[in-house]
Amino acid sequence: MTDLAHMRAALALARRGLGTTWPNPSVGCVIVRAGRVVGRGFTAPGGRPHAEPIALAMAGDQAKGATAYVTLEPCCHWGRSPPCTDALIEAGIARVVVAAGDPDPRVNGQGLAKLKDAGITVETGLLEAEALDTLIGFTTRITLGRPMVTLKLASTLDGRIATSSGESQWITDTPARRAGHAMRGRHDAVMVGVGTVLADNPDLTCRIPGFRTTPNVRVLADSHLRTPLTSRLLATATETPTWFLMRDGTNLAREEAFVSAGATLIKIPGSSMGVDLTAALTALGTAGLTRVLVEGGGQVAAALLRADLVDRIAWFHAPAIMGGDGWPAVQAFGVEALKNMPRFRRHCVTALGNDMLSEYSRQDPCLPAS
Repeated sequence: MTDLAHMRAALALARRGLGTTWPNPSVGCVIVRAGRVVGRGFTAPGGRPHAEPIALAMAGDQAKGATAYVTLEPCCHWGRSPPCTDALIEAGIARVVVAAGDPDPRVNGQGLAKLKDAGITVETGLLEAEALDTLIGFTTRITLGRPMVTLKLASTLDGRIATSSGESQWITDTPARRAGHAMRGRHDAVMVGVGTVLADNPDLTCRIPGFRTTPNVRVLADSHLRTPLTSRLLATATETPTWFLMRDGTNLAREEAFVSAGATLIKIPGSSMGVDLTAALTALGTAGLTRVLVEGGGQVAAALLRADLVDRIAWFHAPAIMGGDGWPAVQAFGVEALKNMPRFRRHCVTALGNDMLSEYSRQDPCLPAS
């Protein structure tokens, strides 16, 4: 097998951990000696241990003189575990092939330098674009101070998410809904607005058995804690992390009831839309989240787009037309000229039964969309 094939295998391993390793990135590592794979690993749930020590433990003595393929520059600082650079050096690795550098200022080239100083051959940039795609949540948090945001929408062909009476379940069919659950599984958290909670009483969980080992964090933008105490979210808050983004001034007794139910309350400055979403996402980044899937209705979608906080869009379309009296997927958010529209790059279209999933991303994943 070639360097390219081994790095592709490392990237496949990295993708297995997406959504479970925050606040750390999901990294893959493959160790090869004399053309034979002797170790492999990816970041464990919760971010520890890292991919490299897992792969090295599998390789054992076979790591001496081997090549390590790693999707992210190995760390060189002490945290809750020793530096991965030290582990690679001590194991006698002869060559390290790295897909992407680490923008964390504690690393940012220093890991590569430490390996080179130890006499290890270091090569970088192999499948870098693919690696950065898996690392986008981590790099967005490091560079912008907030998690990567994927806006998920499910609508008719004319962009409607509910009838005029509010009926919305179900616009898309079973294959699309299963894909939506898989999408939840690849994100750290699922976020909705209180309107979605009041209308649908959702669970916001990844309901594909065995898909992931840790539950999603559920994030609710609920400025005045209007979520019913009898909701599914609060009924299961002791089992699944449930965070409420709220404003100061809410009834203290209600705050106490939410905390008693197991919820975490995060106080955010207010805005005309309820909570300031820029401040909210900064708070989520500070809490360690790297990848957030937003499934809110048209109001939340509009607020995120207005604030230029959407990094990716996953739009499920059902082959149906509802008409102008249905609820729009995105409410008005002040676009008066074509040049002011947020624009994205389509990178994938997938047929899911009769439905279609179109996925879009920023031109530059760590810069504003416009």
